[in-house]
Amino acid sequence: MDKVAVKKFVKTWCGRGYEKGESQPFWLALLRDVLEVERPEEFIIFEEQVHLDHTSFIDGYIPATKVLIEQKSLGKDLQRPIKQSDGTYLTPFQQAKRYILELPVDKHPRWVVVSNFAEFHVYDMNKPQSEPEHILLKDLERDYYRLNFLVNVGDEHVKREMEISLSAGKLVSLLYDELLKQYHNPQDPQTLRSLNILCVRLVFCFYADDAELFGRKFMFCDYLKQFPALHMRKALVDLFEVLNTKIEERDPYLLPDLAAFPYVNGGLFAQKDVEIPIFTEEIRDLILEKASLDLDWSQISPTIFGAVFESTLNPVTRRKGGMHYTSIENIHKVIDPLFLNDLKEELAEIKALKTIGTRKNRLKKFQEKLSNLTFLDPACGSGNFLTETYLSLRRLENEVLETLNQSQMEFSTEEIAPIQVRINQFYGIEINDFAVTVAKTALWIAESQMLKETEEIIKFHLDFLPLRSYANIIEGNALRLNWNDIIEADKLSYIMGNPPFVGYSLQSKEQKNDLTFVYDNNLKGIGKLDYVSCWYKKAADYMQSTDIRAAFVSTNSITQGEQVAILWKPLFAQGIKFNFAYKTFKWDSESTEKAAVYCVIIGFSYVTDIKKYLYDNGNFKIVECINAYLIDGFNIFVESRNNPLCNVPKMITGNRPADGGHLIIEEEDYENFVKTEPRALKYIKKLVGSEEFINRRRRYCLWLVDASPSEISQMPKVKKRVEACQESRLNGAPDRQKLALKPAIFRETKNPTRYVLIPATSSERRKYIPIVFFDENTIATNSAIICPDATLYHFGILTSNVHMAWMRAFAGRLKSDYRYSINIVYNNFPWPNPTPEQKAKIERTAQAILEARAKYPDSSLADLYDDVTMPPELRKAHQNNDRAVMEAYGLPIKETTESSCVARLMELYKQLTIGN
Repeated sequence: MDKVAVKKFVKTWCGRGYEKGESQPFWLALLRDVLEVERPEEFIIFEEQVHLDHTSFIDGYIPATKVLIEQKSLGKDLQRPIKQSDGTYLTPFQQAKRYILELPVDKHPRWVVVSNFAEFHVYDMNKPQSEPEHILLKDLERDYYRLNFLVNVGDEHVKREMEISLSAGKLVSLLYDELLKQYHNPQDPQTLRSLNILCVRLVFCFYADDAELFGRKFMFCDYLKQFPALHMRKALVDLFEVLNTKIEERDPYLLPDLAAFPYVNGGLFAQKDVEIPIFTEEIRDLILEKASLDLDWSQISPTIFGAVFESTLNPVTRRKGGMHYTSIENIHKVIDPLFLNDLKEELAEIKALKTIGTRKNRLKKFQEKLSNLTFLDPACGSGNFLTETYLSLRRLENEVLETLNQSQMEFSTEEIAPIQVRINQFYGIEINDFAVTVAKTALWIAESQMLKETEEIIKFHLDFLPLRSYANIIEGNALRLNWNDIIEADKLSYIMGNPPFVGYSLQSKEQKNDLTFVYDNNLKGIGKLDYVSCWYKKAADYMQSTDIRAAFVSTNSITQGEQVAILWKPLFAQGIKFNFAYKTFKWDSESTEKAAVYCVIIGFSYVTDIKKYLYDNGNFKIVECINAYLIDGFNIFVESRNNPLCNVPKMITGNRPADGGHLIIEEEDYENFVKTEPRALKYIKKLVGSEEFINRRRRYCLWLVDASPSEISQMPKVKKRVEACQESRLNGAPDRQKLALKPAIFRETKNPTRYVLIPATSSERRKYIPIVFFDENTIATNSAIICPDATLYHFGILTSNVHMAWMRAFAGRLKSDYRYSINIVYNNFPWPNPTPEQKAKIERTAQAILEARAKYPDSSLADLYDDVTMPPELRKAHQNNDRAVMEAYGLPIKETTESSCVARLMELYKQLTIGN
């Protein structure tokens, strides 16, 4: 990549761009000058016709990489619907999707790019529900690589690798099941350990066969073919012994077919007590036909296959059913900003040097630098982070070697070792013994694959066997081990990984003990922390007084709600800084179950003088400071507070029934109940929690707070329910048994005359959490939060985008849904000091919201607050209310973004909490 050419491209196109006249020159220049396509006019097709109810034209299509481009003029909002010739309104992406429907299936794009010259929105059509990546023209000098998908025809190779890796995983699973049937004691732990080792050895042999590591292709397969199923066990025992024995130490009378195999080394075949069962015809067929002939193991992705292999054979993950692996794309979200982007940029600068001698010396020094970097994954599993990092470094090294050759800077093996990056630069800790073996094997496979690529560059053969470099993967509990015993901190460069999450309520006794051990039982609130927090604490202590940089994937809960201050306040005081972060995104496990969690990625260190990158929704910005909530702003901690920070009404949770459901009347039972027990009608109230409230689900409850014993006795159906409630409480936990003395009432009996209700949990897809006034005829459950003395003014502030921005920044999450908290969100919220006129205006706009809702009595709040179906007058009422509230805070209406709004609120919070 020619950085001068990229810089010139950016300068040429910044501030200009007209859809009709400049789209084609823009894209031709981008492909030629930035992405180095030699003949871009042959690579991209412009103005291809599509036939809707009229003839339309696709702005750009790249057949080789299946990219569809929808171009707009500079200044056009790429998220805003535009009127089409048929009168419909579509966003540019929706317009592109309409074109796709008219294309032949084999031309359906993998990628859709919409652009307005100043920015690119990139949609991955393999993940149609995900948000687009945002790439800015002004950042292209640094971010050019994010557009590589436009020209990277190698993506098909990656796809092929993935397919082969998954197929291999399924085949190993079948082989595992058939072998397990042949063992005498299939449930014995030693049997399972032997079977795992046997499977790892077979996989290595399958790979070695196809990669010609043993000397020629199908050498392993041809050897086993000589033997019937009953004799294959002995044949493998003999072969494994040979592979573990140095050539000079072997029996001189070995048969030629065994003697031809090389010495492997590395300990893979060293263990002697591995139990191997008698083989069946089915097993023989799986090994010789399906494994050896039907699959090319040399094409697997070691990053993906290692994880698939481990999850397929690990008894714990097998019970869950399905293969799991972290996608390569997600691994790069960690390693790219941690170190790989900087290395790529450094190499690009070196390659751009004009002086041959200087460039040669810098290339050699860069290769040496790569060989001196060390990496630790302290929860490495099957080693996919380490494997992908190794592959990435070796690709950079191969780029160095290729540049030396292309520039006719010839070198000899005496002058410079062809390969300096070794797998012994990579350290891992893993508690599962089988995963440790898989991780080592995956790294060996990666090493072999990269060796082949290097051979093609330097044009001479390099021996892979016997194995000379060793992966430093240690079996043990990373939270109990001293990491300095594995690699001394002053010799380590980077820490990375995806440690186990496990929320505090789901932790085992052993995991809770690990938490206590890591924090030395010396942290207030430790019981509220997720298990993953231990790795941050352990890493922070290990990294002190070093330049080590670290990055972990974590559940987003450690940057939200109550955990934030508990975890990060002492670590920030210790000197830790966030260097980069990904705000909440959906982390797909890429498993057959497609399980997903909502995660953040945090890069941290004690290093202060580096640029800080904050990634959000496919975009990023350089910021001064990333605080513990992953907000661009100064460090504050919004800690649990029992009373409001400002002079406003108190909020409380609704009522916990604790009744076993016996005091609650469901909608389908209501009519029959009041018909057969009419006296109960005056004691029945509506019941509402978060779900009922948002979705207009009708429920009722017996509210017998003022009912006398004689009245209850005169209502047989009511009495029966009260008796059932008492029985349920007596059979419950000790604290619930006490409630059996008052079986006719809920655990709590809060019933204010008028109150505002906020659902405790609400969808992230809503811009506004729906908030409503209720009176004493409706009882709120504990899945909702109520504010008994709230006025129209309080309602207006709470439902505003200002309060919603605060809530989104500091609330906890359930998956991705908001969890509104009294002690964190409401009690810490800094309220404005409006003038009487500003307050009156907020009251008017708040009333207008209620009136706009009232026009749709048959619609649920879920419908009213869906961004697609929200009525225009309700949207307008909220927008007017937002403006009124922003005026009360002194926020400039046009210039204020959500980030700047939160920054202003944090300043107010800081002022209000000084001295508190």
